[in-house]
Amino acid sequence: MPSTFRVAVLLSGNGSNLQALIHKQKHFNYQIAGVISNCVGAFGLVRAEKAGIDHYTLPHKNYTDRKIFDSELIKIIDNLQVDLVVMAGFMRILTADFTRYYQGKLINIHPSLLPAYRGLNTHRRVLEAGEKQHGASVHFATEELDAGAIIARVSVQISPADNELSLKQKVQQMEHLLYPLIIKWFAENRIQQKNNVVWLDNKPLPSLGYQYTHQQLINQAKG
Repeated sequence: MPSTFRVAVLLSGNGSNLQALIHKQKHFNYQIAGVISNCVGAFGLVRAEKAGIDHYTLPHKNYTDRKIFDSELIKIIDNLQVDLVVMAGFMRILTADFTRYYQGKLINIHPSLLPAYRGLNTHRRVLEAGEKQHGASVHFATEELDAGAIIARVSVQISPADNELSLKQKVQQMEHLLYPLIIKWFAENRIQQKNNVVWLDNKPLPSLGYQYTHQQLINQAKG
């Protein structure tokens, strides 16, 4: 394996988290080895091309069987010789075979304070529920949607003036700080998963992962 910590990024759309990962990769000592999308024309592929990163399209519509799609995806990822597979807006439910194959090396970022609000439309749902806090979570991915062990969360306050768009922007700002930081932790060999418990610096984390307020994360990013 190459000595540089290598990452594959899976995405389906705009790729704003990919852009944040690209921005931090040299400073945080990891390398994005390749970007893979299941959607033809995903803007994340344009971002990868502009950054000189190898990129691949594997249209899921060409596959009637999820297992065959996942098998082809594994071939691309393994050819990249990566240490970590990072889902960044990858809108596919992966098979158990896939998630088990990359167990401990497959992570996702989700726009809610997991385990609350798994699935889609999180910003709308938290507003409709009258929540006071929202946020983002990075977790190990499993075959169960948004249900793997939580590595870290960051919270943001919901103001009375927030709407779905403003809340999405607040959360995305935090995602763009949190995700590169977590990958840095992996690159520094600070993160392990043992019996579905996340360990940071050889100490077990609580079930909700490492907790950041939005100001704490901003301060750390500045530092």
